[in-house]
Amino acid sequence: MAAAPLTTHVLNTGDGVPAAGMNLSLHRLDADLKIWNMLTVGTTNEDGRCPGLISREAFTPAMYKLRFETGSYWESLGQTCFYPYVEIVFTITDHQQKFHLPLLMSRFSYSTYRGS
Repeated sequence: MAAAPLTTHVLNTGDGVPAAGMNLSLHRLDADLKIWNMLTVGTTNEDGRCPGLISREAFTPAMYKLRFETGSYWESLGQTCFYPYVEIVFTITDHQQKFHLPLLMSRFSYSTYRGS
């Protein structure tokens, strides 16, 4: 089986644990209509990962966004947060590469980067 072209890993840095059970969605921008089309939805596993976001065949050059439902995650832990969701928007030009987009978050901050 070919390696997934796009992966993510969500870490709850405030508590030092993977963010298990977080809902997320992957979208692609329709360049002509300027609207986002949802491609898939998922939930992070116990390790904070969400495998199977998109197949190699469906992963084409375009603008994408990953939307993480951070507010619902923190609410499920009985806590409040400042950001109700986080959207990471990125452009893919070489769809043959592998892209890893981690989300490091606490209740009042987040960061991300392109990993490998």
